[in-house]
Amino acid sequence: MKVVVTLCLCFFLFASSGHAAPKKDRFYYENRGDVVWEIATTEKVIALTFDDGPHPEHTPQILDLLKQYNAKATFFVVGNKVERFPEILQREVNEGHELANHTYSHAFLSKRTNMKKEINKTEELIESVTHTRSHLFRPPGGIYNEGLVNLAKQEGYKMIMWSWHLDTRDWNSPGVQRIVDRVLKNASSGNIVLFHDYIEGRTQTIAALKQILPELEKRGYRFVTVSELLSYGKAVPAKQP
Repeated sequence: MKVVVTLCLCFFLFASSGHAAPKKDRFYYENRGDVVWEIATTEKVIALTFDDGPHPEHTPQILDLLKQYNAKATFFVVGNKVERFPEILQREVNEGHELANHTYSHAFLSKRTNMKKEINKTEELIESVTHTRSHLFRPPGGIYNEGLVNLAKQEGYKMIMWSWHLDTRDWNSPGVQRIVDRVLKNASSGNIVLFHDYIEGRTQTIAALKQILPELEKRGYRFVTVSELLSYGKAVPAKQP
């Protein structure tokens, strides 16, 4: 009985002191160092990321363009695509790009989804093909919660999102010029850009990259992997509401 009374009293004192439970938003996770959206740096570096691949046609064309501009990128790969196109994954590694985990079936977070199985199955495939391990994870749709953040940490991953103003939405075919404008009008040092190399049907990403890459190069940017970007500074803290 004494224990119950003491606990109730402690809770009452905490609640009445005005200290609310922390809001678990971007600010909370960035300040804990659990999730990264972008990096604060004065160096003119930017990270290009490609989700959902590899694709048998789109990804090789993107790799050709990246090679042309000596650009390194990070590919957040889906396990069931890795099974189908392992040779493309190997090419990505051979050309100095970074591989990251994006689940096995592009599974969105839900009570019915076994995210640990989704992540581990993809990791096994990446390792079996390339003999390397990925250390970054991006949840499909950018959807996460405390449980998934903790799972990613337990499995040895840093969770990576993207700069909110640099979501190209290329998966929705908004038009080549819209993709180009989204990047060129908003890019700054330390940003992470979101593209997709696997898109059902025709892609506008490749045509957009043909304009984006030379222009950013002209502005003095270097294209680095996400892991390289992380070494340049600290995660940019979100503004408190």
